[in-house]
This record gives sequence, structure tokens and C-alpha cells, in this order.
Amino acid sequence: MRIVCVSASQVPSDSANSIQVMKVCQAFAQLGHEVALLVPNNPQSAMRNAQLATHYGLTSSFPIEWLPAARRFFPWVAVRRANALHADLLYAWPLQSAALGLLAGLPAMLEMHDFPSGGFGPLWYRLFLRLPGKKRLLPITHALRRELDRRYQPILPEKQVVIAPDGVDLERYAHLPDAEAARRQLGLAPGLTVVCTGHLYLGRGAELFLALAAKFQQINFLWVGGRGRDAEEWRGRASALTNVTFTGFIPNEKIPLYQAAADILLMPYERTVSTSSGGNTADICSPMKMFEYMAAGRAILSSDLPVLREVLDEGSAVFCPPEDAGAWGQSLRQLLTDQKRRQELAQRARAEVEKYSWLARADRIMENF
Repeated sequence: MRIVCVSASQVPSDSANSIQVMKVCQAFAQLGHEVALLVPNNPQSAMRNAQLATHYGLTSSFPIEWLPAARRFFPWVAVRRANALHADLLYAWPLQSAALGLLAGLPAMLEMHDFPSGGFGPLWYRLFLRLPGKKRLLPITHALRRELDRRYQPILPEKQVVIAPDGVDLERYAHLPDAEAARRQLGLAPGLTVVCTGHLYLGRGAELFLALAAKFQQINFLWVGGRGRDAEEWRGRASALTNVTFTGFIPNEKIPLYQAAADILLMPYERTVSTSSGGNTADICSPMKMFEYMAAGRAILSSDLPVLREVLDEGSAVFCPPEDAGAWGQSLRQLLTDQKRRQELAQRARAEVEKYSWLARADRIMENF
């Protein structure tokens, strides 16, 4: 099948939405589909394929077109280009592109990570729901789907909706070293290590991370990721703590080894979680790093957000109330002193993540379409 994917994300970029788009496209290509990705023009679009592969941790390639259009016209230009490419399926993240694709007679899938935004977002979404044609809605969590159904009409029949959580490249986690060996490869300090990966946006739990590091100064704390200015700010805040490292941006290709360097992986989300564009996704999110943590085969200590329990349970993670430093300290102490419990959690999570590979996700999305 010829699949034309349309995303408004900047490529290349270090944002999670950009990484997710590239992983989705790669999975379709690995299943044997003919894939093209259309994105807005970007001054860095001259990055070579090898550089993109390292930046995004890709093992398969697909063509990318950077369309020279003003952002407000991009959805229209992208659909016209998809028609010119004789797409069998338009796979879209922008609401406008999905609706315009149906108007153009193209089978269309709409992947949803958040609620329609802006003055016209709800109108475009309702148009997608009402238009005839072959279509499928892909919310990333059950929580998001329930709230979309509550807010907007009509409600699509079940055959037109697939819940599509984010995923992981399992092959990149197949032969990871043990934690101490990973630390040696990366030149990290020896000894028990607690790791958090991801951006340092508001609500990601960096303050709790530092509070735990101050309480457990005999343990190494490593935050992997974050843009330059953000990482520098948090390095300043942690200047009095010799057991804390903020790496700043790390290419996606190297993330599995950093996660393997952990004895415990943290997801200290707060009750309000911001993204690169702001907003709050705490009730509806499907973090990519959750699936990466599961694949890394390390114990997970996570905020107890209901949406995360769509994937994790007490057998695969330890949960703590968001922002409750006392509870986090107690749970972390118990895990640090109980290697058997850490191993049990890691093994269960690693077994559960098999169904969340990007390839399995792409198969579910395409099934019976």
C-alpha cells in the first residue's frame, strides 16, 4: 500500500512528537508499505539520511518531503501532494489534513494525541467525524477516546476507531549490557544509579528528581535529555549535589544504553504535564519513554496517573502519588535495597512490552482497513 504520512512536526527536531512521527513511518515501511512523509519546510532539512538515522535511532529509511508552504497552508498543500503521489492512504496528525483528505476522496486515518485546539480545531474534528469515506480514528489512549466521545458528536462506530498507544523499537533493546557494564561503556560513575530520560518541560518531575537526589546522596542520579538552556538551568540548581548529572540532549540512537545504565528508571510526572507546545496531557498521555523503560528491563518507579495504568500495573511498576516526595523516598529506598523485587518488576515489564512494539502497533492500525 502507498501510505502518505502528513505531520506538522519539525523534522529534524528533538521534540517527542517529531520522534514519534519518524517511528510510525519507519514501522509502516518495515511492514512492506511504500511510505512517504510530508512535513513543513525546515532550514535544517539538508540533514543527510545517515544523520537523520542517528538523530532518530532509525534502522529503515523512507523518503521525506519538506513542503515549501506557510504553516497555515501546509495541510492543504500536503493533501494536494498526497493526491499527486497517488496515495492509497493518507495518514495524518493535523486535523485539517485528515478532513481535507476525505474531501479529496482519499482513505484517511487521523492520529490523535490531544484534544482539538484553537478556534477552528473542534470544527475540523467534527468535519472529520461527519464526512463520508473510508476513515479511521487513532486516539493514543482509552482516556483520550472517552473524552473525545463525550465532547464531540457523532461517535464513530467501533470498526472506525483503534486505540493506538505509543511504542518502542524492541530490536534496539534486544542485546543491552547489564547496568554496570552500560555505565562503564558510557563513562558514568559506578554504583547504584537512578535514571530519568526525556525533556525538562514543566510537570516532568525535575524538582522531585532533585529532592530524591538530595535525600540519597550515596546514589547516582542521571537525567538524560533536555534542551540546552533547560539542562543548564537544572545543572545550576543541582550544583551543590555531586551525585547528579544532567546530560542535555542525547541522540535517540544512544538512549537505550543510557536506560540500561539504570538500576531504577523514574517517571516522576506531576498532576499537570506540559508538552513542547504547552497544555496539559497528564490525563490522556502515552509517553514513549514508558515503553522504552519496559523494554530496557529495569525496575520502573512511576507517578500514579490513571492513564499510565492502561499499560502498567503493580506487577510491572511501583506507583507513587504525584509530587509526594515522602512516598517517593520510601518507595525508592525499598527498591534500592531489594534487588529481587527490582528483577521481578523488570522481567514482568519486559514481557508485557512485546505487544507494544512499533511494528505491532502498525499492524493493529492497519488490521481490516
